[in-house]
Amino acid sequence: MAFESLSEKLQNVFRNLRSKGKLTEADVKTALKEVKMALLEADVSFKVVKQFIKAVQERAVGQDVMNGLNPGQMVIKIVNEELVSLMGSETTELALRPGSEITVIMMAGLQGAGKTTTAAKLAGKLKSKGRVPLLTACDVYRPAAIQQLKINGEKQGVEVFALGDKLSPVDIAKAAYEHAKSHNMNVVIIDTAGRLHIDEEMMKELEEIKGAVPVDQTVLVVDAMTGQDAVNVAETFNNKVGIDGVILTKMDGDSRGGAALSVKATCGKPILYVGMGEKLSDLEQFYPERMASRILGMGDVMTLIEKAQANLDESKAREMEQKFKKAQFGFDDYLESMNQMKNMGGISSVLSMMPGFGGNKMKDVEGMIDEKALARNEAIILSMTPAERSNPDLLNPSRKKRIAAGAGVDISEVNRLVKQFDQARKMMKQLPGMMGGKGGKRGRFRLPF
Repeated sequence: MAFESLSEKLQNVFRNLRSKGKLTEADVKTALKEVKMALLEADVSFKVVKQFIKAVQERAVGQDVMNGLNPGQMVIKIVNEELVSLMGSETTELALRPGSEITVIMMAGLQGAGKTTTAAKLAGKLKSKGRVPLLTACDVYRPAAIQQLKINGEKQGVEVFALGDKLSPVDIAKAAYEHAKSHNMNVVIIDTAGRLHIDEEMMKELEEIKGAVPVDQTVLVVDAMTGQDAVNVAETFNNKVGIDGVILTKMDGDSRGGAALSVKATCGKPILYVGMGEKLSDLEQFYPERMASRILGMGDVMTLIEKAQANLDESKAREMEQKFKKAQFGFDDYLESMNQMKNMGGISSVLSMMPGFGGNKMKDVEGMIDEKALARNEAIILSMTPAERSNPDLLNPSRKKRIAAGAGVDISEVNRLVKQFDQARKMMKQLPGMMGGKGGKRGRFRLPF
């Protein structure tokens, strides 16, 4: 996960600050020196780091902070506010034309940044908001780029406009715009060609497309894994072609986070979305305040709630809640809860947004989560008959032996799952109010654990 190392280092610095009853100016300067090193190691631009530390120090050494009741907490609050400011303060939405007017979005970026997949992700996101998008295949150079866009467009339920690889990208873009006009579509997303590095030919082609169709938004897709290079790419594209916003991909990978903290400050353009996985649904709106909260180990509960609301079936959650309360849930319910967790990105993804699960603690938890064991459990449950899944008490030794053979596992794996399941059922029986809050009233948000 991006920012893991940075988050861990910052939390260590702040732990030391909190332990001091009173802060001196020297304490603040020492802490900020460590913050500075952590940011530089995260591949944040030196110029950005210098300005950031200066802004924090000017606020942190004031009398109100130094003589306050909790000076350490005040310094952390200042760092949080300055991080938010660094990343853009306010969330920026894609500027879309009203109603049936066509908005043209041109996707740009280097090869390998995930531009084609991101175009399809964006189309799906806009479709879910009531728009009628048209994906346009203008990458006529990379083998299979057109086919990749068609496959992803089909998965998203979005039409893909393609005229093969013989026509020029400019002619394809013009034809796509006319097609959108005649078919009542109100967003045209143009997937342009990338290169392994920036060259004049690529820039010229982007300029020609902008001259041929009324491009409203030029969105640059950059790979967060490339760190400071991503910022250099953003600056160059902005200077040569002009961009309106950035989408950072691969933020779920082992990126140090420097790109997210530097892009806005260096080229003045906002981060619009971040790619948090390979699935076509893994595109999240970029919220500076939520990202700052994640970096400082404070979690991101709002995004977690939104994911739950988007992916969890409320009626099924209510039904499962009642079963949990009465300890009447079976293996089908267990499978359902596993599937709901998968829809939210998996256990690791959910826990990473919980307060206090940054740095080493998250690594410890990930070490305890055996994804292969979860897959084996699923195979075991699917090897049971419907009657066995709904009534686990039917599982005698001969049935367990048959299930183990069907799942391709040792019978000890079946026994272990059944034992864990029985323990969970007993625990739920002892905690009847656990799923419903005070007085048995249902909360608005429940995790499918």
